[in-house]
Amino acid sequence: MPGTIVVFDRGLVDYKLFGNLAAEDVYFVTRLKDNADFRVVKELRVPANRHILKDEIIQFTGFYAQRDCPHLLRRIEVWDKEKEEVIVLSTNHLTFGPITISGIYKDRWQIEVFFKVLKQNLRVKTFVGTSANALKVQIWTALIAILLLKYLKVRAWYKWSLSHLVALLRLNLFTYRDLWEWIDRPTEPPPLVREVEQLALSLV
Repeated sequence: MPGTIVVFDRGLVDYKLFGNLAAEDVYFVTRLKDNADFRVVKELRVPANRHILKDEIIQFTGFYAQRDCPHLLRRIEVWDKEKEEVIVLSTNHLTFGPITISGIYKDRWQIEVFFKVLKQNLRVKTFVGTSANALKVQIWTALIAILLLKYLKVRAWYKWSLSHLVALLRLNLFTYRDLWEWIDRPTEPPPLVREVEQLALSLV
């Protein structure tokens, strides 16, 4: 979809993919390979006293890279304080600031952690349908479910882990009890439900 931002690691670098995304007005942010051949078209201003070392407009010069992705790209060098190394990013977004671009790439890990939570707790490992609508329905259903679970976890006095909450909810799906009382005191036994008196049917 035009305007979408796609973030992926260096292992997925594919110049033809870069060209297709740029042609469809889809933005991407990724690591640039160390052996990438390019020429610097323009050097952009770097923010002072920040972790941005370089911000350049580049164009690939390698035969296959230039053929598959003839578009202008950004090359941004970022100093990673945690790993104490320089990370080189590549993007086709020419208007965002370099700090924003580096922040987008850094946040990709949070996205990966989020989908890991979905897979582990909601068992979203395969899709039940293959159409775009079927995929969206399953993903949105999972997102709504995880949001409700997170709300229950925040609302409860009991110190739940998300996986523990999911597991016990499954066990109590057919248990008649107050949800808000249960999430605060999950170890207490369920209340006794008075049996409904069976009425006699007189056939006389």
